[in-house]
Amino acid sequence: MLYTDITIKISDKNMSNFNIPIQNNNKLEALLNKVVIDVELNTLWKASNITAIDRIGMNDHGPVHIKIVTNIALKILRMLVKGGVTPSIVKDYKLKNEDAEIVVFLGSILHDIGHSIHRDDHEMMSVYISMPIIDRLLHDLYSEEQKTIVKYETLHSIYSHRSDITPLTVEAGVVKIADALDMAKGRARIPFHAGKVNIHSVSAMSIDSIDILEGSKKPILLKINMKNSAGIFQVDDLLKNKINTSGIKEYFEVVAGIVGVEATIIDKDFEIG
Repeated sequence: MLYTDITIKISDKNMSNFNIPIQNNNKLEALLNKVVIDVELNTLWKASNITAIDRIGMNDHGPVHIKIVTNIALKILRMLVKGGVTPSIVKDYKLKNEDAEIVVFLGSILHDIGHSIHRDDHEMMSVYISMPIIDRLLHDLYSEEQKTIVKYETLHSIYSHRSDITPLTVEAGVVKIADALDMAKGRARIPFHAGKVNIHSVSAMSIDSIDILEGSKKPILLKINMKNSAGIFQVDDLLKNKINTSGIKEYFEVVAGIVGVEATIIDKDFEIG
């Protein structure tokens, strides 16, 4: 299964309810308690899907996507730390791993809210909209100096999830890759129009599951399980690009294959098998 140590609970009546593993991070717990009752933020998630699904006919970019990305991102960050990787906010600003988790959490929940304005340039829209929200959410959690650092590290992660931008921090790279990994069972991050049969939609439905495992060669092994070979389009056209432009590709090994079938294709950047 994809989330071996993560529980995601989504209620149809209250989309703000979702669980993440806190792991004794008191700031993260306090922040989550603020997020689930923040009316503006929850409304922006809903509005993002109104734009993406109802108005453009694209796939989900709202509450469900946000919760999946958040869980994946925190899992990846913690695995990297366990594997000896130092988060950028720790290396550059002498803050703690727990603060890196705050940046990844905020970057994950805020990266797509720009869809509430428009799909085009939604990354930059998300940056603008997020500024006062971050100030509100971080109030009383940090000193003014630390809050400023966490705020702008978060904004960097939001901006850097754009496909043609390379993040300059570990945390931003984590958010970018986590965003791409919401691709199982038709949840492709290559935007496709609902009901339209093409390579995007067929490939999206071909991804069965994703395993995020400790790697033997690198800290993290991403195992992409496909129902058929059409899924390779998602891996090669989306995930490969996201990893190559993540700034942290050296920490990831990727293996993709059809369930029950063994085949190996060697690529110059990673193995698809």
